Parts: sequence; C-alpha cells; structure tokens
Amino acid sequence: MKITWYGHACFAIESSDGIRVFTDPYDPETSGFKPYRHSADLIIKSSSDDDFHDNDHLVPKRAGATVIDALELAENSGATTSHRIPVRAIDCLEHLDHRDGNPERNAMYRFVVDGISIGHMGDMGNDFSDEHLDFFADVDILLSLAGGFPVISMEVLAKVVASVRPRLVIPMHFRTLCFKPANMHFVTEFLKLFDASDVDFAARPSVELDRDELPEPTRALVLSYV
Repeated sequence: MKITWYGHACFAIESSDGIRVFTDPYDPETSGFKPYRHSADLIIKSSSDDDFHDNDHLVPKRAGATVIDALELAENSGATTSHRIPVRAIDCLEHLDHRDGNPERNAMYRFVVDGISIGHMGDMGNDFSDEHLDFFADVDILLSLAGGFPVISMEVLAKVVASVRPRLVIPMHFRTLCFKPANMHFVTEFLKLFDASDVDFAARPSVELDRDELPEPTRALVLSYV
C-alpha cells in the first residue's frame, strides 16, 4: 500500500492492485495546497458542506469512480463496500464553540486497503464518546487530527491514542507554511505526545507500507505534504 499526504485532511491511498482512495479533498484555492495530480477510484468525504473537506469535484476521477459521503453513510447503514474497499462511518460534530457559531455534523470513517485498516478523524471537534473509541478499535493506521482548535485538543488525541493503540499515527489537519488559514498549531504540538524515539519523519509526502512491517507498539509518522 502506498499512502500520500496531499495536505490538510486529504490523503491518497493506493492498493497493491492500483485502486486509489482519496480522503476529504480540500480546495487548492482556499487552502494553499497543490492541485491534485492523481486520479481517484474512490473518494470518501466526512461531509458535503465543508469547503476544506468536501471537494470531490476537484479530484480527477477514473472511469467508474465513486464518492462516499461518510455522514450519509453513518446516518444509514453505517457500512458499505466500493471497489472491494470496505468502508464504515460514525457521525460526529465540529467543535461546540466553532468560530462561526454553528458547528456542523460530519463523520469519522475507517476502511481497509491491502489488509491494513485505516481510520480517518474527519472534522471531529469534541471529546470522544465510548462509542467513538470503540469505532476505532483495532485500527492499524490512524490519520489523526493534529492542529488543535477548531478540531480536537491534544489532550483528547492523547486519550484516543492510548485507548485505540494504533500501530501507526499519521498527523494531518495542522498548520503548515503554505496553509492559508493560520489558525491551528504547527505539528510541534502533536509531537509533544510522543517520545522523540517513537517518531519517524518521512521527509517526503509518500511512503509504502506493508501490514507485516507496521510497528508495534505505536509510533508516529510525519509526512511532508505534496
């Protein structure tokens, strides 16, 4: 499996047989990150009403590509499969003290590629319930919110990591030098949750991962954005 961090909450995950999954696509114009250079077979978005998470229309698509609105999925069956990729979702909410005074519902989700279970935190802004923690049980890779308000605090993240114990935590949704809204922490706050010896820096946006080679216990892996 190959995973590429485009920036913000958007990753491209490519299976060994070439199926490519995109998560929460941003808008390059408003975010400051680069346009998409890869095409998608499957796009999963945490909601359909957030300019920083729902831009599936801006991602090039292969023939037969599908889009899954994770919130709609959570409100209905809670699970589906597309392109042989099983997807599950659970609803959540932006921070109750959201700056626009109107926190929106969205969803967190998880899916499996090449036998590796991957969890995505969507745009969650509040403490995790027991149901939320159970949802991420046994996840191998946690794509983790890491910028603080208006999403979860580092204290909440520490609780989640300690409970879920993923094999790998990859931070996302934090301030970078190119991210236009300068309203979140840099990744340094996330790094304080880990011993320096438990953190790897890829110094590139893409890495290839094999389930048998995932670390145990938990390590953090910091990717560069595209």
